[in-house]
Amino acid sequence: MMTEYIDKISYYLPELSKALTESGIMILISIIAAICIGLPLGTFVYLTKKIPTKTNRWVGILLNGYINIVRSFPFLLFVVALIPFTRLVLGTAFGTYAAALPLSFVAVALYARLVEQVLLEIPNDILELSQSLGSTKLQLIFRFLYVEARSGLVLALTSVVISMVSYSTVMGVIGGGGIGDFALRYGYQRYEYSVMYTAIVLMIFFVSFIQISGSALAKKINKK
Repeated sequence: MMTEYIDKISYYLPELSKALTESGIMILISIIAAICIGLPLGTFVYLTKKIPTKTNRWVGILLNGYINIVRSFPFLLFVVALIPFTRLVLGTAFGTYAAALPLSFVAVALYARLVEQVLLEIPNDILELSQSLGSTKLQLIFRFLYVEARSGLVLALTSVVISMVSYSTVMGVIGGGGIGDFALRYGYQRYEYSVMYTAIVLMIFFVSFIQISGSALAKKINKK
């Protein structure tokens, strides 16, 4: 029985390796987008609430609208609705890199909202201290807010990564491939349930590793 299972997995190993690589590419691109765009976006939304002005109030409303719409949109329908835009930007709506685009939009929205929530938990004393010291906006962000919230930001990013693992499993609908598509095509549709469960177990281990690593890093940098 075990020999048969090993032979079966060995037979599908090239496709499994390809699927893992595709998932890795999609998740990596979306997480880079979350950090580079979602982090400043969430920070700006926080600032529009804590330090409102006539200009940034309206910008904050628009950004909040984007975040709320993307987060509430059914993901599969969002992917399909974004196909014309994906084709316009990348020249194609199919493939791993095309699948990474809607994932990136969702990752940005998710992380932006989590960043805002983490920053809102910072005591007002920190904001008042920075203002009394005459800090600029950049100094407030990098020397006070991010320093105080670094542990929460890491945990928030960990949650986003795990969410992207889950979302990436449905990207086979636009030819994105990935481990979820592998489990369906080579496992479920071919009645090779041992192959399907192997893919599921791999995803569980991957998610567990991300959670443990993120929690350990957050604990290490938490100086409170």
